[in-house]
Amino acid sequence: MTQHNHLKDWLAQEREILARLDLGPGPGVARREQIAHMSGLEQMQAMLRGELPYAAIAQTLDFLIVEVEHGRAIFQGTPGAAHLNPMGTVHGGWFATLLDSALGCAVHTCMPAGRGYTTAELGVNLVKALTPQVQRVRAEGRVAHCGRQLATAEARLVGPDGMLYAHATTTCLVFDLPAQSRP
Repeated sequence: MTQHNHLKDWLAQEREILARLDLGPGPGVARREQIAHMSGLEQMQAMLRGELPYAAIAQTLDFLIVEVEHGRAIFQGTPGAAHLNPMGTVHGGWFATLLDSALGCAVHTCMPAGRGYTTAELGVNLVKALTPQVQRVRAEGRVAHCGRQLATAEARLVGPDGMLYAHATTTCLVFDLPAQSRP
């Protein structure tokens, strides 16, 4: 498939997802009672369907989740002028945030109800400069290991032509979430 076809498919998928998200609750944080009974994968799927709020940072930094399955999450981002560093290329923090989202959400899909995680380590390697001339990029996170106390994942940030812009790894601590308090 050519770069143009990949980009065309990516843009069509983006429009479909944004239409669903526009009908949902918008950016925000789900209430504990909304998600306490759900696995991480169920939470991510509900968010993608527009049934739960999505993270406000996605709107701020112009990216969105486009696919989830057990152990995998894909985010799509639009590098823009607001993301440029003084040298005229996309700031490394934008790369890192997009990759961290894919990594963390991939780990999240492996969490049973009542379990959570937090990033303990994030390593990002920027291998090619990115400018707004690249209309979209995708960060695909995949879980390498998910155990009772520790999870690891890897991600790649690529353009529609398959060009690699960055890759990353994470180590997450896994734990029991506090029980929901009763009024």
